[in-house]
Amino acid sequence: MKTRIKEIINELNLMPHPEGGYFIETYRSDGTIKEDSLNKTYNGERNYSTCIYFLLTSNTFSAFHKIRQDEIWHFYEGSPIELFTISVNGNLSKHIIGLDLKNGQKPQLIVPGNHWFAASVLNKDSYALVGCTVSPGFDFEDFVLGTKKELVEKFPQHEEIIAKYTNE
Repeated sequence: MKTRIKEIINELNLMPHPEGGYFIETYRSDGTIKEDSLNKTYNGERNYSTCIYFLLTSNTFSAFHKIRQDEIWHFYEGSPIELFTISVNGNLSKHIIGLDLKNGQKPQLIVPGNHWFAASVLNKDSYALVGCTVSPGFDFEDFVLGTKKELVEKFPQHEEIIAKYTNE
């Protein structure tokens, strides 16, 4: 497994991501959406769309974070992923992204904009390679990495899962 993880990191030129795991941007549209056509939470224009490869391993997780945009996860290979979302109203949802359709897994998942979300691979000593598509296009200005303190204050009913998926 470690050989395959190293191979994916090297072949796809992945880099560590601030939320955990590894990534590389593979697409950023040439076209842009002007600021006056976006809702007022955006500062500046955004590309129509962006896409990344994202790799999680058993030794990493995607810490709770949110972005303004919807984000579509596309499963490629490896272990299924367990992904948690917390809506703006505090509703916690658990999703499994993978290829075992008969057992309820789905190869795509849409995370709505402004929902907090975190993820990890389900299988020990494994990895998951996915793609993430964002529209309007991703900008680190739209990215918020949650802290345990901040999220537990907002959502005390989810303290256990927040503690598992924050870097504090």
